[in-house]
Amino acid sequence: MQNIHPTAIVEEGAQISPKAVVGPYTFVSAKAVLADGVVIAQGAQIHGHTEIGENTKIFQNAAIGSIPQDLKFRGGDVKLIIGKNNTIREFTFFNPGTEDDRGETVIGDNNLFMAYTHVAHDCVIGDNNILANNAALAGHVVVGNHVVIGGHTPIHQFVHIGDHAMIGGASAVTQDIPPFCLAEGNRATVRSLNIVGLRRRFEREDVDALSSAFKKIFRGRGTIKESAEALLKQTENAKVKQLCEFIVHTKRGIPYERK
Repeated sequence: MQNIHPTAIVEEGAQISPKAVVGPYTFVSAKAVLADGVVIAQGAQIHGHTEIGENTKIFQNAAIGSIPQDLKFRGGDVKLIIGKNNTIREFTFFNPGTEDDRGETVIGDNNLFMAYTHVAHDCVIGDNNILANNAALAGHVVVGNHVVIGGHTPIHQFVHIGDHAMIGGASAVTQDIPPFCLAEGNRATVRSLNIVGLRRRFEREDVDALSSAFKKIFRGRGTIKESAEALLKQTENAKVKQLCEFIVHTKRGIPYERK
């Protein structure tokens, strides 16, 4: 097939669209599924049961779908599902799920994964996110939509990062980061709203409502959970409700130092 370079190793059974491109010295496993417009660049490897959506580009020497770095993994039929229009740069490393959790790692659409990023087993990543160079997600991490994670930032296992959050570079995230917030530091703490990102995407009414909510929750007298519960009963703003509900239901806690 003209769309598959003659030096590529493609196992029998792989489902590759005639509109996909498989470059030189690549590997594609028997259980892989490559949709229209997928490009696998030189030296990249697609292992296991990996499904890649339309127009996703995987750059040189990426290792996608190899078995989890989990000593409990027993070799089950687990999956890595990657959506549409993702850009996955050089030397990235993505794992599928494990039998002891959801059994699949799921990545949405329109994400940018810069060089050397790592997405571990059983992660769930939404849409329109940016992970800068060397960002590393441990197992079971959940990332919402429109999230920016700075370079050289590790995310602890089971952490949940809400929509429109931003994590500063060289941070170390060990607890949940609420939506719409900016966090940084080692260990990372919530510093403020992600005000620049919010102003780019939302109407002023919503930004003002979130700004007021942030002050009530993080600068009030009670605990942030108590403040969020009280505000949840009062507000009619959908985004403020989203912020409050995240804080009320967090399992790992919210990292914040009251000043």
